[in-house]
Amino acid sequence: MKSKFAATLRVFGWMAFFLLLSAPAIILADQDHSRTSDDQSNSFVIRGARVFDGRNVLPHSDVWVESGKIKAIGKTLKVPSNLKSIDASGDTLLPGLIDSHTHAWGDALKEAEIFGVTTELDMFTSLNFMQPTKKAQAEGKDLDQADLFSAGSLATAPGGHGTEYGVPVPTLTSPSEAQAWVDARIAEGSDYVKIIVDDASAYGSHRPTLSMDTVKALIDAAHKRGKLVVVHIARQQDARDVINAGADGLAHLFSDSPPSPDFASLAAAHHVFIVPTLTVLEGVDGLASGESLTTDSRLAPYLTGDDIGNLKRSFPKSPTGLSEKYAEQTVAQLKAAHVPVLAGTDSPNSGTSHGASIHRELELLVRSGLTPSEALASATSVPAAAFHLGDRGVIAPGKRADLLLVKGDPTQDIMATRDIVSVWKLGVEDDRASYRATLEKAKQEAAKAAPPADSAPGLISDFDDGTANAKFGTAWMLSTDSIAGGKSTGDMKVVDGGANGTKHALDISGLIDGGLPYAWAGVMWSPGSQPFVPVDLSSKKSISFFAKGDGQTYRVLFFTASGGRIPAQQAFTAGSEWKKTSIPFSAFNGTDGHDISAILFVGGPAPGKFDFEIDEILLE
Repeated sequence: MKSKFAATLRVFGWMAFFLLLSAPAIILADQDHSRTSDDQSNSFVIRGARVFDGRNVLPHSDVWVESGKIKAIGKTLKVPSNLKSIDASGDTLLPGLIDSHTHAWGDALKEAEIFGVTTELDMFTSLNFMQPTKKAQAEGKDLDQADLFSAGSLATAPGGHGTEYGVPVPTLTSPSEAQAWVDARIAEGSDYVKIIVDDASAYGSHRPTLSMDTVKALIDAAHKRGKLVVVHIARQQDARDVINAGADGLAHLFSDSPPSPDFASLAAAHHVFIVPTLTVLEGVDGLASGESLTTDSRLAPYLTGDDIGNLKRSFPKSPTGLSEKYAEQTVAQLKAAHVPVLAGTDSPNSGTSHGASIHRELELLVRSGLTPSEALASATSVPAAAFHLGDRGVIAPGKRADLLLVKGDPTQDIMATRDIVSVWKLGVEDDRASYRATLEKAKQEAAKAAPPADSAPGLISDFDDGTANAKFGTAWMLSTDSIAGGKSTGDMKVVDGGANGTKHALDISGLIDGGLPYAWAGVMWSPGSQPFVPVDLSSKKSISFFAKGDGQTYRVLFFTASGGRIPAQQAFTAGSEWKKTSIPFSAFNGTDGHDISAILFVGGPAPGKFDFEIDEILLE
C-alpha cells in the first residue's frame, strides 16, 4: 500500500510522459497566443458595478480604464463621450485572480486566463518554457494568457523531490554551494527561490532531502540577493524548522497532524505567508477535489477533455493518516493570528486544472473559516503584497487593468466567482466566446470520430507476419521512463513460437532502474494513425492477450482522452506457460473505450531485470 501511494503521488512523471509523447486530444489550433495591446482598444468604462478592489467593497461604482491601466474609480464618472461603456449593474468587478502555486507549461497560461486567473506564480517549470514566456510577456505580447512569475528550477537534493519529472534539475548537497546555486537561478531569470524539504516520510516512503544547514544557507543566499524564498514542506515539523530558518513563505500546509496551538503564532512572529493548496491536499486525502467543477455549468464548457479527466482524479488514500482537515484547522488558526494566506492550487496535479481550480480553492478557504472577502483577498491583494507585485492585485488608479467581472456577489457567496462575464488583461478582453466555440467544435469532432474500419475484428496483433506491426493503429514501439529522466532500458523483438502453437510472439525485456518510484519500460501501441490520437473502440468491452515469462507481475496501462494525464492500470502475471488474461475496459478507471489513445505492456516499478512475451492481443 505504501509503495502504491508513493508511486502515484509522483504524478508529474506520468504527466511528463503524456505531455511530451502525445498529440493532445483537443488542439486549439486557431487560438492566437501573440496578441498585444495594439490588437484592440484597451480603454473603456465599466458602469455601476459592485467593486471589490482587493480589500474593500465599493458599491455602485464606475471604473475607467485607459490604455490598459486604471485611470479613475468613482460614482458616475465623467468620461469622453466616445469611450466604450459597459453596463455592469448587479455584477461584481474584481482584480484579476492570482494563483500562488502552479506548475506551468503548454497551454496552462491560456487556460488560466479563461477562468479569470491573470497571474500565475509558478513554483517549478522548465527553463525552455519559462524564459521565452517571460520574454514575450516583457514585450507586451500574449495578452490572452496569464502573466507568469516563476521560481524556475527548484532547490533539492540529488534524487530528491523534483528530480523525477524529466526536467533537468541542478541539485546541491552542502551549504557551501548555496550562493552559487542561487546566483545561477537569478541569472536564468527566476523571480524567487523554491526549496524542497520533504523526505517522503509523510507518505510512508523515503527519498533524499536537503539538510537544514543547507536550507538555511540557501535562504540567506537568496535574501542577500533580495529574493523571496518559498519552501515546499509536507510535515508540521518541517514547517516549523523552515520558518525558524527564515523562509518567507510555505508552499503547502502540512496534513500529517493537527496544528500545534502555537503554530500560527510562530508563523506570525516570523512574518511568513502560507499557500495552503487545500485543493491538492484534499486529493492526497483520497478525494477528487476538482470533480464538482466538471459538472458546474458555469465552468464545464471551458474545460478541455484532458482537464475534465484530471479534475476527476485523486491520489490514493494516505497510508500514514494524512488528512486535509488538519490543513483546514491550520487555516482557521492562521486567520486568527493574521498570518497572510494565499490561494494556490498546485495545478496540474491530480484533481486540479489551471484556472478552474482557483475557484475550488476559494471555496475550500471559505470552508476553512475565511470570509468570502478574505478568500477573494487571498487571490488578489494578499499575494500581490507578499510577492511584491506592486502593479496588480488591486483595483486602484495607476494599477494594471487586469480585471474579472462576474455575475452576483462573491463577497457574500464565494461560488459566484464561477459565473464569469468578462476577463481583461491590461485592458484587453479575453475572447472567451471564441475559445468556448473552438473547444466545443473540437469535442464534437472527437465524439464523431469513427473507429478504424479494420478494427472491427478486434485483433490488434498476433505477430505471425514476423513484425511488430498491428492490424490497425500504430506499430508497437518501445517506451521507457527515460522520457521522464529515468534510466530504465527496454528491448523488444519478435520471437518464434507463439501462444496456441502460432508462429511468433513479441518478447519484451529490459532493466528497471530504481531511481524513479514510477519507473517503467515496455511497449506501447496507439489505435489511431498517430501516437495518442484517441479512437472510439466502445464497440468492444474488454482486452485479452496471452502472456508468459519469468513469473513476475507486469502491468497493462490504458491512456484515454477523458482520463487525464495518468494512465489507468491493471496487473497480470507472466508465468512459465502461456496463459490467457482478459480484462474488461471498465477495470481501467471505468472507461467504456470511446476515447482510448494508447495501450502499454510494461515492467516496473520494482527495480531489476524483466523478460516476458505477449501474443494474440484482442479487443472483444
